[in-house]
Amino acid sequence: MSSWRAFVLLQIFVLVIAAAISARAARVKDIANVRGVRDNQLIGYGIVVGLKGTGDSKNEFTNKSVARMLDKLGMKLDDKEVASKNVAAVLVTANLPPFARAGNKLDITVNAIGDAASLMGGTLVQTPLRAADQQIYAVAQGAILIGGGASHTTAGRMPNGAIIERDVAEDFTQRKMFRLTLHNPDFTTAARLAKRINLDLAGKFATAKDAGTIDVVVPFSYEGRGVELLAAIESLDITPDARARVIVNEKTGTVVIGDSVRISRVAISHGDLTVKVDGTSKGKSKDQGGDKVAVLDTGTNVGDLVKALNMLGVSPKDLITILQNIKAAGALQGELEIL
Repeated sequence: MSSWRAFVLLQIFVLVIAAAISARAARVKDIANVRGVRDNQLIGYGIVVGLKGTGDSKNEFTNKSVARMLDKLGMKLDDKEVASKNVAAVLVTANLPPFARAGNKLDITVNAIGDAASLMGGTLVQTPLRAADQQIYAVAQGAILIGGGASHTTAGRMPNGAIIERDVAEDFTQRKMFRLTLHNPDFTTAARLAKRINLDLAGKFATAKDAGTIDVVVPFSYEGRGVELLAAIESLDITPDARARVIVNEKTGTVVIGDSVRISRVAISHGDLTVKVDGTSKGKSKDQGGDKVAVLDTGTNVGDLVKALNMLGVSPKDLITILQNIKAAGALQGELEIL
């Protein structure tokens, strides 16, 4: 099988999969989240010790940090008395998950902020991690893990390298209203979700506020049982809607096509290739005296067009060019996004 035919068949396969997925319902928990239930970013400044001469070369910065650390440990030293290339200044980052509780552990990332050559073999000294409210939510410490053979050794990870010190308080039992936020805002999807929730709860409890927000009032039967209500809602199935869209990556030659993209009446001439969308035929592809001709029905989707072009042996480059020209002519009923 030639490379161009394999490519176009791959695109058709992607189209079929996309169509199948869009035709199936999705769980509410996969397309929306509850307002306020989210990760929180943590950050902290720390020092890594135990390096083999690969630490920061400009010692003034790290020397002060080491002197302050030793002072807290009961050893009084002037920062000028501390000089070592085995220490590096780092930024430590982590994501604090919702409903985190004290004692749980977090994965952290460590990045050098000075001119240290490598953090390989280093140990992070106890580092407090703060959120945007400047409160300390976790403390990190331990050996830094850098992948074997990695060329970039000034950044590393520490699985379970931090311990949560403060609970993330959120009481869902007594709330009277919850707000759901769609991951991909869409008026049709929002309306469907509100209707589906109301049908399940047998009342007017959900209201779509806009394309991405649905407010749910807690029914009397669920008072004090907010967690159970959310569990019931997030397990509901609805069919999300989406804009008709074609995504084209000219660098890689990749074309991803939504199943709802339609093509209006149009005629295309490209080299020895002719494509007609006029509604006069049920769709055919043939050779006419050396020229390649495809005739498609009005309202056909882009998947039908790609199949017809595949039968005519169109290359990926020509396929992308044809789609761009159809959009420029106003005959492609959907968005064409070029990456």
